[in-house]
Amino acid sequence: MPLRKLAHLTLVALGLLTALAVFFVAQLRFNYNFNDFYPAGDPDLDYYMQYSGRFGNDNDYVLLGLEAPQGQTVFEPRFLTQVDSLTRFIQQRRHVTQVSSPTNAVNPVVEGLGVFNVPYLHPQDPTRRAQDSALVYRTPGLVGNLISRDARAATILFQTSPNLSKPPGDSLLAAVRTELQRQGFAEEEYHLAGKMVAQSVFVDRLQVELMVFMSLSVVLVTGLLWLTFRTWWGVVLPLVVVLGAIVWGLGVMSAFGVSIDLMTALLPVMLFVVGMSDTIHIITRYVTELGYGASKRDSLLIALKESGFGSGLSALTTSIGFFTLMTSTIRPIYNFGLFTGIAVLLTFALSFTLLPAMLVLLRKPQLRVPRETGHSWDGVLGRLFRVVLARRHWVVAISALVLGLSVASASRIRINSALLDDLSQNDPVKLDFKFFERQFAGVRPFELDLKPAPGRTIYDLEVLRQTEKIEGYLQRTYGLNFVASPVTIIKSVRKALNGGLLTEYRLPDSEAELERLTRKVKLFRKKPEFRALALPDGSEGRLTGRMPDVGSIRADKLNTDLRRYLRASVDSTVLHTRLTGSANLIDKNNENLTLNMITGMSIDIVMVTLIVLLLFRSLRMTLVVLVPNLVPILIVAGVMGAAGVSMKVSTSIIFTIAFGIAVDDTIHFISKLKLVLLQEPSLFRAVRKTYLMAGKAVIVTSLILVGGFSTLIFSSFDGTFYVGLLIGLTLLFGVVAELTLLPILILWFYRHKPKEIRQPVPALGG
Repeated sequence: MPLRKLAHLTLVALGLLTALAVFFVAQLRFNYNFNDFYPAGDPDLDYYMQYSGRFGNDNDYVLLGLEAPQGQTVFEPRFLTQVDSLTRFIQQRRHVTQVSSPTNAVNPVVEGLGVFNVPYLHPQDPTRRAQDSALVYRTPGLVGNLISRDARAATILFQTSPNLSKPPGDSLLAAVRTELQRQGFAEEEYHLAGKMVAQSVFVDRLQVELMVFMSLSVVLVTGLLWLTFRTWWGVVLPLVVVLGAIVWGLGVMSAFGVSIDLMTALLPVMLFVVGMSDTIHIITRYVTELGYGASKRDSLLIALKESGFGSGLSALTTSIGFFTLMTSTIRPIYNFGLFTGIAVLLTFALSFTLLPAMLVLLRKPQLRVPRETGHSWDGVLGRLFRVVLARRHWVVAISALVLGLSVASASRIRINSALLDDLSQNDPVKLDFKFFERQFAGVRPFELDLKPAPGRTIYDLEVLRQTEKIEGYLQRTYGLNFVASPVTIIKSVRKALNGGLLTEYRLPDSEAELERLTRKVKLFRKKPEFRALALPDGSEGRLTGRMPDVGSIRADKLNTDLRRYLRASVDSTVLHTRLTGSANLIDKNNENLTLNMITGMSIDIVMVTLIVLLLFRSLRMTLVVLVPNLVPILIVAGVMGAAGVSMKVSTSIIFTIAFGIAVDDTIHFISKLKLVLLQEPSLFRAVRKTYLMAGKAVIVTSLILVGGFSTLIFSSFDGTFYVGLLIGLTLLFGVVAELTLLPILILWFYRHKPKEIRQPVPALGG
């Protein structure tokens, strides 16, 4: 079949497939689900899902913090009237199940057969202000929870429907903000925090940042392609191929019902910069052959033949680098690895179908300066090659020194994460969360499941005393600023039965008194705050609380000490406990991060080793290939340690991805060397020729990769910033190692039929 006809058929087929991909891409949605970051398949996750089914999720709430006017306290009648108005407004909103506020907090009193709720605050009666404020500060659970310790701020806490999605959540938040403005609150006078707030902000920013990153990447890559090829087709064709691959990749993702989240949002940018490699290698070789005087047909066939093998191997190693992320128990990382790996293979397919088809249909390009003997790049690369070999001992010594310092610095890396890890310290959302940590109990939830021993209920006196002892430890030692449990129910009932006196807010002294109290508990069962603390039959209870977000390292130590305390101090014949909750699950991710990273890197290294062994049948060459690619990884690990960058969910992917991408150029280099060695008996000359042939593509692709990843440093998400910065640095160090260490190591270690080598190689090792 004539080449032009085949090219036309190829374009038609690819066009139909692209149209199908566009159909699926149009159905893609942005999403950020906090629950997706729980460790999938973990027994603790299954336990928490059952627990939350009985008691509700511990993070389905929003905190609204209101600051009193300058120089005033929250007890001013006008301010309390505003708080009360907002409380009533929020109570009437759809998807709000419960509202706790200083103005609807009541002191229940049991008289006769009824319960009378006496409010703590009376904004309509200024004469009671001193009395009200004194009572508030003496009542447990109000100060630090609904009213700040300095009385300068108040909180309205409202529970929402379980796992509320973004659209209704955004509508609710928008309505609250509108009402705040209507009542005269300036933006700096109110603060919002909670899972729903973070979810809303993350998704909105993802949409904006994806457009920004893609735009920056297109501009940057276009500029680099123009500087490299100086032809319109040298710019347009790679862009068409890679943009087509992005559409295909997103189409596959959409077809599997996966949304764009914090991790998969990186796929288009990642693919845009990574996918350029194959097209640049093909076009560079094509232009080189044209420059040497070959025909258009021969130039294209040579480019495809010589680039196909190396590109296939590099696409395989790069996709494996992404596929190894599927070892992660975190669903967004799993999806990111799976679909980016698939997209890399799709890019390879398009590079060797769409690109050749377009080149066939284009007229033979007129090069600016056709050359018979070579190109200007040859002179630059030739001089660099000579300098590297002449200074080979310095290159190796400096590399070894930098490597030693990096390993020492990398040992300082710590695995640590927080609830809003991906937001910078000065982000408005993070500042709002810190406001609640500074003025109130905090935003990190705490959950402890309470199960009485067989034959007991949660309202047994011994069970309550054990629970109260745990509460004391959690408040004194663990750091909980707010705590509630079935003990809260019994104490509150006792207080209510004794005229609402604060002195009566304690556990009963005898079983007889407790029996009288438990008969009255049914009067309070309709109160949602009590209903969420114990099952109706008393077979299970919940100890819940809030604290500052101390980070996973500190939380892990606190939890270890807590478990030790529970084993030593809680009578297991009376009460069984189990730590659970959303924060506990997020902390558990840290236990898997190191294992996942090591597993991913190991799979990468094994696969690259097998590829090199198949190519060269030489263990020495595996060392030659791995060293120039592991050195940049270790250097960047040293940079992380020196800069104090913690390992967390978003940064744990850096090393696996960086290695998979960095080894790409090495695979291209050694595959070209393998082909050159078939015609060139001298290893020295073969390495030099390969260096000149592959050097330009290596430099150009690396610059595009570094430039593309550097666009991510403009992200407002810390995780994305570090992915861009650290992978960019890895690739920058990688191209330096490629052009310096790699040729030295090949000439030192590779044994290619020594009797045929005409250049005295041993002198290089001396």
